Amino acid sequence: MITIISGTNRHDSMTLRVAQLYLQLLQEVQAPGTVKLLNLEDHTVWVRDEAFRDMEATYLIPAEKFVFVMPEYNGSFPGILKLMMDNSDIRKAFWHKKAALTGLADGRAGNLRGLDHMTNILNYLKILVWHHKIPISRINEIVHPNGHLLQPDTEALIQQHIAEIIAF
Repeated sequence: MITIISGTNRHDSMTLRVAQLYLQLLQEVQAPGTVKLLNLEDHTVWVRDEAFRDMEATYLIPAEKFVFVMPEYNGSFPGILKLMMDNSDIRKAFWHKKAALTGLADGRAGNLRGLDHMTNILNYLKILVWHHKIPISRINEIVHPNGHLLQPDTEALIQQHIAEIIAF
């Protein structure tokens, strides 16, 4: 199973729109039920209660691969994403799995620092990180309100990334 994680809890974010695009494109080429989207705006991750354990059991523990879609927050990624990871049973949820990373920013760098930061954390958690990381810059200029990417080259890059994730 592949779990796509929309790495922010902000309502109606560009991150969620890009994560939904990954979900749609992966579902077109994967068997039904083998791709899930974890939207952090739908979950309380700061309390390790029954709802959190259900989320962990549904999205994290059964996943073999993760796609992290992360916006840039102050030169890194959102704290809510790190908090979700910190509250998880890291051995069951993350150890010896694989991950691919996509960074988003309204500026020029596409969250490159956040991608590097997350790579270091994931390596510490014994996750193998795919070398091809996608930094998407000027996100507010390239995503239409309906979620479709306006620039064909960006969507082609995501299509290529998806093929690599499947083969990884």
